[in-house]
Amino acid sequence: MATSSRVLAAAGHGDLIWGHVSARDPGGEGVWLKSAEWGLDEVTPERVHLVDEDGAVRGGEGTRHSEYPIHTEIMAARPDVGAVVHTHPPHAVALAATGQPLRPVSHAANYFVPPQVPRFTDTADLVLTRELGKALAATLGDARAVFLVNHGIVAIGEDVEEATVAAILLERACAQQLLTHSGGGWPTWSPPAESLAKREHIYHERAVSSVWDYLVRRLPTVG
Repeated sequence: MATSSRVLAAAGHGDLIWGHVSARDPGGEGVWLKSAEWGLDEVTPERVHLVDEDGAVRGGEGTRHSEYPIHTEIMAARPDVGAVVHTHPPHAVALAATGQPLRPVSHAANYFVPPQVPRFTDTADLVLTRELGKALAATLGDARAVFLVNHGIVAIGEDVEEATVAAILLERACAQQLLTHSGGGWPTWSPPAESLAKREHIYHERAVSSVWDYLVRRLPTVG
């Protein structure tokens, strides 16, 4: 998780001390969550702690993020999810605020579309309660990511590596769409059948794992 946090920071997901990554506890005791008051680029294994469904810190040290229900409630609703990323990447926030759906104008968007990336609009404030966490999980449904409109994104995966790559791909897809629209003219995008074929060809399990390895190799050496 420390590596994931640093990868996300290097990919432009840093927002001062905000944003967090979690992993499901193998023993079913809750989620391992980045502790608050640290930037993504500062996270070390010692700055990760175990948080239960009620927000109690059961292992490790540090201040708990107030938005822990994002992680605990999504994992409660989705047994297939092993990791959750919540960040505030600028292009994804901007695109969601325009009301435009994500379009497969680039390879990256095909990882998500179809179906459409859902939009959570119950609040643009922090997700501070289990009730809001449940509502967010319901909006996410079976999707790989959700826009928290005027707030940020959530991306999920079977493990930390997959969730991290998903978050990075979503921001890249949104940046490409905004760039495309800024050029004027009549944008084009892949139809659903082609998008699904591209997803299979480009984003198979081995490729996603290789993307993670590449992102880790690019990190500055620590120490």
